[in-house]
Amino acid sequence: MKNPAGSECQYFYGDYYRGRQREECRLLRAAWAPDLCRTCPIPSIVRANDCEYLRLSVTIERSLRTAFQRRVRVTASCTKSGRSGFDPHLGCGECHDLSWLETKPGQ
Repeated sequence: MKNPAGSECQYFYGDYYRGRQREECRLLRAAWAPDLCRTCPIPSIVRANDCEYLRLSVTIERSLRTAFQRRVRVTASCTKSGRSGFDPHLGCGECHDLSWLETKPGQ
């Protein structure tokens, strides 16, 4: 379903049946607000990496520069390899072959 920012997100749910205006993020639960969808990296992570072993943990934090703007921070872990702290867009590197990312000299 499309979130308020206009991107497709599997965790966003909106109930508009017969005039209802109920919206929620099933990943953030009670801490969710529509303005978080603009800066949320989850839709781009899910588009880039659809690994079944990828587990995402999210926290909401305020940046030091703008005290009023909240952002979603994502940390990734892999249940197959046990690794954590890697770029969730790419994955852990053990579940899927990432050799195509390496550039070879002369090509």
